[in-house]
Amino acid sequence: MKHFSTILFLLFFYNITAQNLKGVVKDEQNQPLEDAYIYNASSSSHAHSIANGSFVLDNNKPGDSLSIGLLGYKKTFVVLDENHFNKGLVVVLKSKTILLDELVITEQIDALNSIAKVDLHTNPVNSSQEILRKVPGLIIGQHAGGGKAEQIFLRGFDIDHGTDINLSVDGIPVNMVSHAHGQGYSDLHFIIPETLNNINFGKGPYYANKGDFTTAGYVDFNTKEDIGASEINFSYGQFNSLRTLAMLDLLGNTPNQNAYVALEYIQFDGPYDSPQNFNRINLFGKYTTYLKGNDQLSVSLSHFQSRWDASGQIPQRAVDSGLIDRWGSIDDTEGGNTSRSNLNLEYNSQLAEDLQFKSNVFYSQYNFELYSNFTFFLEDPINGDQLKQKEARDIFGFNTEFIKDSHLGSADAKYTGGFGMRYDFANDVELSHTVNRSETLEYMALGDVNQTNMYAYINAEIDLGKFVIAPALRLDYFKFMYNDALVPEYETLSETKTIASPKLNLFFNQNKNLQWFLKTGIGFHSNDTRVVVQQRGEDILPRAYGADLGAIWKPFPKVVFNTALWYLFLEQEFVYVGDGGIVEPSGRSRRYGLDLGLRYQIMDWLYFDTDATINNARSVDEPAGEDYIPLAPDFTLSGGLSVNSLNGFSGALRYRYIDDRPANEDNSLVAEGYFVTDLNLSYQFKNNLTLGITIENLFDTEWNETQFATESRLQNELEPVDEIHFTPGTPFFFKANISYRF
Repeated sequence: MKHFSTILFLLFFYNITAQNLKGVVKDEQNQPLEDAYIYNASSSSHAHSIANGSFVLDNNKPGDSLSIGLLGYKKTFVVLDENHFNKGLVVVLKSKTILLDELVITEQIDALNSIAKVDLHTNPVNSSQEILRKVPGLIIGQHAGGGKAEQIFLRGFDIDHGTDINLSVDGIPVNMVSHAHGQGYSDLHFIIPETLNNINFGKGPYYANKGDFTTAGYVDFNTKEDIGASEINFSYGQFNSLRTLAMLDLLGNTPNQNAYVALEYIQFDGPYDSPQNFNRINLFGKYTTYLKGNDQLSVSLSHFQSRWDASGQIPQRAVDSGLIDRWGSIDDTEGGNTSRSNLNLEYNSQLAEDLQFKSNVFYSQYNFELYSNFTFFLEDPINGDQLKQKEARDIFGFNTEFIKDSHLGSADAKYTGGFGMRYDFANDVELSHTVNRSETLEYMALGDVNQTNMYAYINAEIDLGKFVIAPALRLDYFKFMYNDALVPEYETLSETKTIASPKLNLFFNQNKNLQWFLKTGIGFHSNDTRVVVQQRGEDILPRAYGADLGAIWKPFPKVVFNTALWYLFLEQEFVYVGDGGIVEPSGRSRRYGLDLGLRYQIMDWLYFDTDATINNARSVDEPAGEDYIPLAPDFTLSGGLSVNSLNGFSGALRYRYIDDRPANEDNSLVAEGYFVTDLNLSYQFKNNLTLGITIENLFDTEWNETQFATESRLQNELEPVDEIHFTPGTPFFFKANISYRF
């Protein structure tokens, strides 16, 4: 009885002395660090730092030992004393090389984004086309002179330019709704890759804070608050390739403030018989200040503008007959120009010990003009079939999120809720028949689009020890309006639609290096406003039903393996085909597959990664043998071997593979697969001068970057032909670069 009383007294004494600990985590430049993991070894309590670096850790007492860690920084240990409780704990983490053996799988809900952070650090990107390839299993292709948005392949989807993937940069949406060229069109060329700080991604429709287009998944890009030092960079290579970059740190070590500006200029003629004459200029500036209470306020401005000529997609028969070679063209007057300006205001605040607030308000001004010719002389044997697609657009919006730490009974819980709005006004959205990019023969579609999307969501993460349960619900409201300029009388056609998207994700942390997950959810993909008003509101927000079962496993300190078995079913869709100005029903579809990923840090300076996807995509309503989904990949493979800071040397050998895939519904036409290898090498001198080379297509593989089954007619042909049309992939391509940091 005496011992029992003693135990009760000790438990009571511990409970009345255990208390919350407030603190902040910073780097060596006194900048706050987000997502640092704080762990109390005595009480097993843990916390993460938020955007302003602050954290609140419960169940502590003097003498407890804390460990504070973050990928890319040296782990720090602290023994608590009374001063830490009275004045707060300030932790300064020193940066270091990111090592895979420091990754603890269960320190966050989904560790795949930490793996992406390792990938980005070990093999930085140096072009805006490369940034999407950091998403495991994602393949891209360019088919219009470098200025058009890339074609995207992911999880058995030919996503075209963004129909089934949600893309954003610092909270600014990239996808363009009801776009002149096609729904979801996503041009990421306004990003200067050296300004990127992190890439977050998720596959499937399982994320409450992600709405429209999140069927195959989403990708968020975040830019740096502080670049650390100024940099100038110059590269030159074959095909009149030139890139210059200047990044200037404007405030140096000014306390609580950062500001920098980046300017990029690119030009490229390409290997084509008709030069691409591509050029692009990017300007980006960002200012960040930390207010009272370490609240963070950031303002960023950017502008990008590009123009290009294109040789277009060429028919295989024209090459086989000797009419043109692989680098020739049927209509070399294709091309276009585009621009985008962004203004973004971000604010993050700690409203209370257990409540944080994140928000951003944005405005984008966007212009687009594209000339294409896919069918040559099929429709107009005299003038040809050139199409013009054009629009001018303004986008306004905001995103707001509240994150509250709480309890549900004896379980820790975190509740995340948010709401926001996006409004698009696209003026004179045009599809017309033109000649030589100068004369308009016929307007096929012309009008103004107004589209509004308001949303709200709630997500809970309930920590039951080894199990984490995360239910969520999202609500979206849309209003679609269209004014057709080609009808004689003014009329506003409008429709509204509301959709609910529930999610339920389950995580099981078997041990600190093995996490199992089951993700389920419903997402959606909106259709073009012009389709919505034509269909009178029917089937305008088709749902996507998905499930993932998988694991992230670290069997050895320097090896991480991830896998997921997934399924996705899409309801009936009506898609506006911008190239033809028609509404095309695509029917129901189902996809399933297997994702596999492996990371191995062979040495501290030597890193291997590879990702494979096996996919099966079929139309549900079509008979067997005629149910193939055109251009849906069956198998993809990507990865490489990277060297990071070995006696001044860095570099990587990267590869990507996509297999043969059906180009039409009965698989009678096949888009040929390819395996392409790229190489980059650099050496950094002690004075911060770096020399490097980049070789695309190291082994000079003959490959077709993008392919389509298209019916076309050449000027000397009497009948049209349905066959593969393609854009040839870049041959061996050498570039040299020099950069200096100061």
